[in-house]
Amino acid sequence: MGILNVTPDSFSDGGEFLDSQAAIDQGLKMIADGAGIIDIGGESTRPGAEPVSPAEQIRRVVPVIEKLNRQAEIPISIDTTSSDVAQAALEAGASIINDISALRFDEQMVQLAARADVPVVLMHMLGKPRTMQEHPTYSDVVEEVKSFLASRIEFAISAGIKQSQIVVDPGIGFGKTVEHNLTLLRNIRQFQELQVPVLVGPSRKSFIGKILEIKDPKERFYGTAAAVSWCAAEGVQIIRVHDVKEMSQTVKLISRICKR
Repeated sequence: MGILNVTPDSFSDGGEFLDSQAAIDQGLKMIADGAGIIDIGGESTRPGAEPVSPAEQIRRVVPVIEKLNRQAEIPISIDTTSSDVAQAALEAGASIINDISALRFDEQMVQLAARADVPVVLMHMLGKPRTMQEHPTYSDVVEEVKSFLASRIEFAISAGIKQSQIVVDPGIGFGKTVEHNLTLLRNIRQFQELQVPVLVGPSRKSFIGKILEIKDPKERFYGTAAAVSWCAAEGVQIIRVHDVKEMSQTVKLISRICKR
């Protein structure tokens, strides 16, 4: 899954693809580089990020989705917690909803996903992006995240979303310390017990920077490759990354080694 942030303030590539044509060009490049899904977002979810109105998100993402949808044959995902944004994105050609709130922030989102019958990604996060990194605490991070995701799967199914349309994401970096993130990755196979595909997004995250003492997110390339390699070896079905070409090659080789 290639990350395409149409935002001025994302932690790694904020402002680079705010121009629609630049975003479209980047999306096409990621497809050529091996992306199987393009995930487009118009609101930064970095720690401390301020909310962006649905109208502004729509203004940013819809032109990009429309043009990419006409030129690409792979699924486009909309990264949003707003049902208004998701609806506009689906009408423009998106076919996956990636909701970091796991359908909690907008009560209309679950009905939209069920009605549209599209895949939906349910992610774990403590609080909201603006506050999620303020002293995150768990008794058992793996069990608590897993239990949360199980409850959100149950909620989604009860609202009419098919289990076959659900993906879960443990939310690396979303309300977790470095050790929480490492523990989740170390135990990522346990999330397969939820009987839905697992998505992990380690790309350029701050836990990599803290461990390797690298402040610039773009310089966390090799740390990201290590995390991506681990996820691929552990059977994670979807890995969300910025550097599609290099991480696609990483996954391809690891998959061959693991005979997948």
